[in-house]
Amino acid sequence: MLKKFSRALALFVVPFLGSLFIRFLSLTNKKKFHTIAKIGDEPTIFACWHGELLMLPYLYFYYRKVPHAKVLISSHFDGNLISKTIKYFGLDTIAGSSNRNAAKALIQGIKALKDGYDIGITPDGPKGPRREVADGIIIMAQKAKVKIVLVNIIPSRYWEFDSWDKFRVPKPFGTLNFYSSGMLDVSEMDLEEAKSLIKKEFFKHEY
Repeated sequence: MLKKFSRALALFVVPFLGSLFIRFLSLTNKKKFHTIAKIGDEPTIFACWHGELLMLPYLYFYYRKVPHAKVLISSHFDGNLISKTIKYFGLDTIAGSSNRNAAKALIQGIKALKDGYDIGITPDGPKGPRREVADGIIIMAQKAKVKIVLVNIIPSRYWEFDSWDKFRVPKPFGTLNFYSSGMLDVSEMDLEEAKSLIKKEFFKHEY
């Protein structure tokens, strides 16, 4: 009973406080966008490594003034916290991952893209291996006939967690460097070829 209460309280309090903290980090950091000037209006998959996802909404807002996206989030408790947090930024979610409800999440992601939503995804989430590309991003892009934009978010100052993804939280009063690839088309590639391309583009800004 106590565990249920504490989790319910966390789901009520933590996302709101988390959204305020993310906004604080955004306001107190300079932002530099090393990106292509614009992308088309067609639905797009935005992808970043799991350890860099905290500030992803601000790269998305650089391209979309009105958010219309769903983010694939794991269906466990931590995922619920993240899901409720990003709703404060106008982003919807799809629950599932490579470990839980994978097929259902994949189908929902493809449907959302076909319905005109952008999709946010961490190709190595939710449990890794770190910076390895899972199949889902490629299958979604090919089935929905959309392109992929890869995102690296590199803060000049940060705290790094001792977690599988080396999760990084920017420190205030630094610089957030946002990098994005061009529009990647993997429609004619097999899985391994597409994975190789994605990793190559991601690691252009490796740090």
